[in-house]
Amino acid sequence: MNGSLTKAQAGVGLPAVRHHNAALVLDLLREAGAEGISRLELAERTGLTPQAVSKITARLRAEGLAVGAGLRPSTGGKPRTVLRLVPDAQFAVGLHLDRDGLTAVLVDLAGRPVAVTTAPLDFGAPAERVLGAASDAVRDLCAAEPHKPVLGVGVAVPGPLDHRDGVLHRVTGFPRWDGFPLRDALAGRTGLPVTVDKDTNAAALTVSLSEPCGDFAYLHLGTGLGAGLVLGGELHRGARTGAGEFGHQTLQLDGPLCECGGRGCIEALCLAAEARGDRAEAARILGAGAANLVGLLDIDRVVLGGRTVAADEDAYVRGVRAVIADRAARGAGGAHVTVTVADGGDRPVAEGAAQLVLAPVFGRVGERG
Repeated sequence: MNGSLTKAQAGVGLPAVRHHNAALVLDLLREAGAEGISRLELAERTGLTPQAVSKITARLRAEGLAVGAGLRPSTGGKPRTVLRLVPDAQFAVGLHLDRDGLTAVLVDLAGRPVAVTTAPLDFGAPAERVLGAASDAVRDLCAAEPHKPVLGVGVAVPGPLDHRDGVLHRVTGFPRWDGFPLRDALAGRTGLPVTVDKDTNAAALTVSLSEPCGDFAYLHLGTGLGAGLVLGGELHRGARTGAGEFGHQTLQLDGPLCECGGRGCIEALCLAAEARGDRAEAARILGAGAANLVGLLDIDRVVLGGRTVAADEDAYVRGVRAVIADRAARGAGGAHVTVTVADGGDRPVAEGAAQLVLAPVFGRVGERG
């Protein structure tokens, strides 16, 4: 698709919502949903003065981000004016660039998908071809809401990478991406701010926002295997975005060769079991890695996701749960851990990529070094 983005789509309005207090108010408006929330409740829950809340909400209303939602009866004095978020005031785009496919989603301020596209993708193709497919997907989605501001594009890709600079490192199986400045290259093509992170981090962000559940590990099994970690209420990336390179822990010293160059990696073992039709063994292998994480981090929950898990959710939940339970029975910890599946297969990755753009607007899940 040719043509440039409209001025409205170039991120107008984002500076007005970056202020910390405004983010607090916006987040509470989002949580309140269609029922809305009064200024007095906003002041009580944020700790801000009523005057400060009035100024913030007046600015948000002027910017079209908040609107009146009627009156709420008062126990004394005048009825309270209720405000709500305007979800379709602004949007964000999320891209999941997988090894063999592209998923693009346009979400509103409430995080609800309003348009989704999917297409085959060869991540091993020349960078210009991959960038062309990604930028075309962004423009197509922006065309769905041509007069509404798009705050930016979040891109979720296989790691390792540097999320601060948006530079890819030696992605397993695709070493030609090493050192490629994906963030700047895509921003140059789309004219929008771009944020880049690992696919597993993006999915973990989706899970943390949809159902807060303490410390957890999100394990994504699709064309590869990785983890996203939420610890202390924050997405844990590590000092160099290296946290969560789960698929390349060694389980078998003399095991099969992995695409990363090592032997006996959990990713290679797990995918090999799937390829020969032994799903029970694949689940057991995944469970062994999950049990290692549980023992290392003392987490409360393991969340499974990805297209391979989605093909037989029950088998993977049973297998992972059994290994963790066996560990707990031996007194090694893990008796408190729950094992669940994220809804939507690969979809949480693309939606989480969009949340990479929205989360700072609402002052939500940050990063932990």
